[in-house]
Amino acid sequence: MNELNNTNDDFELGSRLRFVRQNAGLSQRELAKRAGVTNAAISLIENNQSSPSVSSLKKILEVIPMSLTDFFALETPEESRVFFKASDLLPLASGPVEFLQVGDMRHHNLQILYERYAPGADTGKAMLQHESEEGGIVIEGAIELTVGDRKQILKAGDAYLFDSRQPHRFRNLGTGECVIVSACTPPYL
Repeated sequence: MNELNNTNDDFELGSRLRFVRQNAGLSQRELAKRAGVTNAAISLIENNQSSPSVSSLKKILEVIPMSLTDFFALETPEESRVFFKASDLLPLASGPVEFLQVGDMRHHNLQILYERYAPGADTGKAMLQHESEEGGIVIEGAIELTVGDRKQILKAGDAYLFDSRQPHRFRNLGTGECVIVSACTPPYL
């Protein structure tokens, strides 16, 4: 298979092919059989490990049936999106405490956040509580985390995991920014 020159890094040919194949009710094996290509070829394309030539893609799409024009113009739903650039992260909070979310939580049961706490930033004197579990890893700086009656200062490389129904609070007592990557299930914000 020849590589397609794709100048748009956001275009995911593999996930798009998987989406149209599944909507057509075909397994990878069945699509490969009908298109006269190997099952491995379909798998490699769908996993973005190989890009088909235009003629190979046309041959595969004829089985669905779908034209190349329709394939490239198709809007795929958010839930099929796999990769996100930094500029794709959705701002949920800004200011001294900044939360950037990966993806659209209407389509997922797991919320992933990139959190930034300016020096002196605090999630508030009122402790947070919500129906979920959360965990995270401090990437840069330090954060004071209070969970119930327990309090700990976590530094870069340290992590946490707790039931979010317990009252909790995050405070940056340091002089530098604190960065955390966290996950929450089900989504909170």
